[in-house]
Amino acid sequence: MDHIPVRPIHFDDEALRGRDPVWSRSQPLFAIFINGLAVHSPFFERFLCTVTRTAKPKVSDPKLAADMAALIGQEAHHAHSFLSMNKLLSRRYPNVEEYERSARDYFENALRTDSLKRQLAFVAGYETFTYLAGMIVLDRYEEFMGCADPVIRALWVWHQVEEVEHGSVAFDAYRALFGGSEWLRKWMLVRAFGYIASQAGPTYVHMCRVERYFDDPRIALRAIGFFLWLSMKLVISAAPALRASYHPRRHPRCERAQNPIAVAWREFHALGGDVSKLDDGQFQQLRASA
Repeated sequence: MDHIPVRPIHFDDEALRGRDPVWSRSQPLFAIFINGLAVHSPFFERFLCTVTRTAKPKVSDPKLAADMAALIGQEAHHAHSFLSMNKLLSRRYPNVEEYERSARDYFENALRTDSLKRQLAFVAGYETFTYLAGMIVLDRYEEFMGCADPVIRALWVWHQVEEVEHGSVAFDAYRALFGGSEWLRKWMLVRAFGYIASQAGPTYVHMCRVERYFDDPRIALRAIGFFLWLSMKLVISAAPALRASYHPRRHPRCERAQNPIAVAWREFHALGGDVSKLDDGQFQQLRASA
């Protein structure tokens, strides 16, 4: 979290075209779950960039201002790539464009009507979950995507590594500008989860229906159970953020050693490795480089 490089990585339409949206063979339900999260995310990321850009000149700490600039850079690249991912998803799932319009309208309205204080509190709350999701997913790498499409796997590893890297920036920006309003930060944490669930839940159900997972009651129960299980892991992981003493750097998950996948990926990229796809051979090379 101390060094936040902006990596100009793009997963464009051409790179993703023709790939199977159910891209994880290790855990297909994870692919559906995280696809459901992805649909609205580029519109949040654009919102985050706008809010952070507005807040940055008001921050007096030069290190925090630099971190905010890096946050904008990382998230702008994420938004670009996940809009491409949505094009892939929309070819398989007919409701994706409707979900995109809903997310676009939600964040455009928030930019028009909410104060900077509420906007930044929402960003800090939402980023709590992306930061924690990054750690949860990377900690379960083999289970969730050990066997997977190499390009979409590369997209998600990149995204999760960077979400952890900048996991404290929005929190620190809110504290720097509006530190006395802990109640609003906590309320917006709850609001952010409610919004994420309201978007991811229907999208997940729609995708499961298209994949015909609900045609067999046993598969349907597994699909619903997986969604509830992973959602509860996020909720439980976020519970420390409701404490007045909370800081992302002091989250219990941060007391563990850094995730070896994240360490290896950063080292591999820094040495000039190609992180645009991660087939099994490249992944072994990545691990060996760390």
